Amino acid sequence: MSAPIITVLAGGISTEREVSLGSGRASALALARALPTRLLEVTTAALPSGLDPARDVVFSTLHGTFGEDGGMQQLLDAAGIEYAGCDAVSSALTMDKSATKARAAAAGVRVAEGMPFASTARPSATELVARLGPRVVLKPNAEGSSVGLSLPEGPDAIAAALAGITAGDWLAERRLSGRELSIGVLAGRALGVVEIRPRSGVYDFTSKYTRGMTEYFAPAPLTAEETAAAQRAAETAFAACGCRDYARVDFILEPGGPCLLEINSLPGMKETSLLPMSARCAGLDFSALVRALVAPALRRLAARRGAG
Repeated sequence: MSAPIITVLAGGISTEREVSLGSGRASALALARALPTRLLEVTTAALPSGLDPARDVVFSTLHGTFGEDGGMQQLLDAAGIEYAGCDAVSSALTMDKSATKARAAAAGVRVAEGMPFASTARPSATELVARLGPRVVLKPNAEGSSVGLSLPEGPDAIAAALAGITAGDWLAERRLSGRELSIGVLAGRALGVVEIRPRSGVYDFTSKYTRGMTEYFAPAPLTAEETAAAQRAAETAFAACGCRDYARVDFILEPGGPCLLEINSLPGMKETSLLPMSARCAGLDFSALVRALVAPALRRLAARRGAG
């Protein structure tokens, strides 16, 4: 029986395509140091040709639409192909920020007050201020990398931001004040806590992907109690949303404790990305991390081969 091949998927069709291509190249290079690996670029919302359920284990670095929303995962399931990371159901759930927060809140994780809405039924600025206060966050309900994020303050700015929304499903939230944290979760256990300090004060797309715009502290300079509370919250949110293998969970640390922002089921995977930073705090370098991320899928393939 031939050895498994790790097939790394990168690119995709979302607004995060270029980010995904970087993640895919870095992950494939690291995996190839220890395992037979190939890199496939995805250009359409379809399963790449040539995948063999008896041989291929997919490590997807697709971000956003058709990457993290369960679309690719559903196709892999239908084709009988093992893959690393969250399954189709938990991928679709965690892509939906409102649904993620509801599930996490039911498990006891603190979340920001929010109001989902469709572009065709936008609330008024007056309504948002009454419910959430004068400082709000507006963001697409199912996008990553802070695509479309805005932080208007006051009724006039909120009204202007709402007027610019023309399509899609959105989420308005009370703007949280505190320290931004990111935590990797591997096999249900939290890794190190990373603190994010954007020089602009806003961790938006520009701050994420422009060199020198953001400082990162890994591990975050927190008390032992603060670190433990953030890690517990990450593990709880991961489990509550039915996540599998790995994810990255982001919080704002307020005086009352960590408050969930979102769960990223397929986070950025360059050596300088947040999940690898979190893993290094726990003693895993990038090559060791990617091997650990794909290991459960390899075990699932081995079990299926054994059962056959």
